[in-house]
Amino acid sequence: MAEVATGYRYITRQSGVRAGHAILESTRIGVHDVIGLLQNGETVDSILVTCFPDLTKAQIYESLAYYEDHRDEINLLVAEQMTDPNT
Repeated sequence: MAEVATGYRYITRQSGVRAGHAILESTRIGVHDVIGLLQNGETVDSILVTCFPDLTKAQIYESLAYYEDHRDEINLLVAEQMTDPNT
């Protein structure tokens, strides 16, 4: 079994921010926000243009890398977000 990366340049967790879930550094944007958009048909470019214009491609791609290493965690958060109208 391959070892899962534990360090990410653009991803962090902060107590009290987005319930401590993985976010993009210096933002309140959750990795699950980015992945949810991609799963619902957005592209990397459309996210950068219409959804989160302050992000970089590197941040989007690192969100994908994090997702590959933490699929169960992110899938659960995306599912919760899709069913909760208050998020």
